[in-house]
Amino acid sequence: MKIGVFDSGLGGLIVTKALALAFSKYDFAYLGDTANLPYGNKSADKIYEYSVGCVDYLFREKNAGLIIVACNTAAALALRKLQQEWLPKNFPDRRILGIAIPTLEYIAERGYKNTGLIATNATVQSGIYDIELKKINPEIKIESRATPLLVPLIEDGGDKYAPAVLSDYLAGFEKKDALILGCTHYPIYKDIIRKMLPNIAVVSQDEIIPDKFADYLSRHPELESKLDKNGTISFGITDMTKNYASTAARLFGQDIKIETAVIDKRAADGRRGV
Repeated sequence: MKIGVFDSGLGGLIVTKALALAFSKYDFAYLGDTANLPYGNKSADKIYEYSVGCVDYLFREKNAGLIIVACNTAAALALRKLQQEWLPKNFPDRRILGIAIPTLEYIAERGYKNTGLIATNATVQSGIYDIELKKINPEIKIESRATPLLVPLIEDGGDKYAPAVLSDYLAGFEKKDALILGCTHYPIYKDIIRKMLPNIAVVSQDEIIPDKFADYLSRHPELESKLDKNGTISFGITDMTKNYASTAARLFGQDIKIETAVIDKRAADGRRGV
């Protein structure tokens, strides 16, 4: 079985690259739901619908043994329902993991008491980071800020506008201990952000998830033993957009072969399983 990585668009490629480098012997299957991008301005019901279709595809068509939901928006609004309701009825022997809690664990482990977060509208409005942080360490304060222009800039090749947009979005965060980049698209701008905020820790999920995932596998040898180890990676998207191939190659660091994934509408519409 493969390790699946699911994201709303390009952002998950950055996490997939980091995981593939750290776990080069394993087989990976990546899926970007470009047909429904961006997730950040969608309703919770729609995000759950899209997420069901994507995880169902990775389990059924790519034989994923576990899936990492690299989309913070999907993790915020759909992950718990996927784990508690959909998964037990459809693939009870497999797992779906998120990235918000590992990120917050990292913040707590490093002792950052005054933290900022930039993320999509949906992630911020969900309050997931605030909710989960209170469970981990209620003494840590977090200020969340929606930054909705960043994903379209990244997806549509608008990098030249990024410094001006980021300068506005990041105002005031220089007084924090750390800033979480709460969307897997955002690491593409992490170097710019670090130059703008040189005195605080900029927490980029592509840099911390591999270690957290290694810890997870070490605690679940019964699952790890079932994972295929041929060192392969497959890439799928739900809609081949104009800029996708070139931007994907830039993010992943090399040209990659991308197939168009066909999502089973029975899963996405809720007619199969929950």
